[in-house]
Amino acid sequence: MRSLFHFIAASLFVALPQSLSASESGGWVVSWTGSVQGPYPVGNPSAQPDQKFAFPDSATGARNQTFRLIVRPDLWGRRARIRLSNAFGKKTVTFDGVYAGLQLGSAALVRGSNQPVTFGGKSSVSIAPGGSAWSDPITLSFVKQADDLAGRALAVSFHIVGDSGPMTWHAKALTTSYVSAPDAGAKGNLEDEAAFPFTTASWFFLDAVEMSAPADAFAIMAFGDSITDGTASTMNGDDRWPNVLSRRLKALYGNRVAVVNGGIGGNQIAGPAEYSSDKPFPGGPSSGQRLERDVLSLSGISSVIWLEGINDFSKNGNASADEVIAAMKDGVARLRKKWPQIRVIGATVTTALGSSSPAHGFPEQDAKRKALNDFVRTSGTFDAVIDFDKATLDPQSGGLKAEFIPESTTGGTGDKLHPNRTGYLAMGQTIDLELFKPPAKRTTSRN
Repeated sequence: MRSLFHFIAASLFVALPQSLSASESGGWVVSWTGSVQGPYPVGNPSAQPDQKFAFPDSATGARNQTFRLIVRPDLWGRRARIRLSNAFGKKTVTFDGVYAGLQLGSAALVRGSNQPVTFGGKSSVSIAPGGSAWSDPITLSFVKQADDLAGRALAVSFHIVGDSGPMTWHAKALTTSYVSAPDAGAKGNLEDEAAFPFTTASWFFLDAVEMSAPADAFAIMAFGDSITDGTASTMNGDDRWPNVLSRRLKALYGNRVAVVNGGIGGNQIAGPAEYSSDKPFPGGPSSGQRLERDVLSLSGISSVIWLEGINDFSKNGNASADEVIAAMKDGVARLRKKWPQIRVIGATVTTALGSSSPAHGFPEQDAKRKALNDFVRTSGTFDAVIDFDKATLDPQSGGLKAEFIPESTTGGTGDKLHPNRTGYLAMGQTIDLELFKPPAKRTTSRN
């Protein structure tokens, strides 16, 4: 009888971890993204502190120092993996001392949560210019019930060996992250904040986090420009329109859905024709140039919401409506070719009429915007349409509604181009949640 008891107890001990992992047996789902551009400092950051103390020379980049980047996964699992990118660097970058832990506050971590990260079983990884690297799976021992971590932030730390050279980054994080002093060495294993005196409102080198998830979990990609990236929303407030959509969907699906942000401030659909580390552009690569890296290489995406075009029609872009429509059709075709079951949802472009920005706000731009919106609404190219234009337009002035104009990040009158937190709330609330349901079959880009 005693032997039978021990046999049963031992069987339960072995079976318990199996039953826990079975709840996440569906594979990987992308949980956070920060579409890369660069090299630093080319881009359009918001509320950026002075970076000269952290990065005295942009050509040198990071110098023997440690980043602690704060990201908010939109879906949690017991295992994670991260992707580091050197897409727009000019020299091979070596990363070591890589860790992932649960943020407590500022650069401090919850005690005991910081976990080492490896790449191919090694504690360091060297990434050539133009390349990227996924980590090995990271066991997040602090994740007991994934739903309990909704809204919490992951701190990803890594050390740059020597000089990085020009840095790949995402300019407009609207989230505070932390950096050690140059020549401070590897500090990622530390859980306190003392080694991270400098702040940044951008993300560097890190461009994706994926989580292990149940088979019915799914992700929605919000793809576009600064109005998706969140310009004029609240710094550290997570109140961009994709954040609003996420919170509404979590009320229905809990920890089975992620809404990830693929916006880049200043991005265009049709241009620039050329983009490289030698010839960068503040708005990043065109949508077509970045579609593979920022969408198609990621896991678990069931829908893409595409909101973009206003920058193509600015004085910096100066594209025709036909050029933008053709480029958008090509992007939709590429998405469907790789993922036949993907739902591609077109979003109408919000007005910039009367903007104080010198590149925006003129009548010719608005006429092209209206032509693009007619295409989005009526062409049948998309599986569904979200009418952000209708939700934000003041019909009398042709500009944004007055309450959507004052700037939420730094204050001020606003630019009549970017909706504020109030406007993004209205945009997120206008989306029909019936468009998003767990897919019959998940898209997975890598195993």
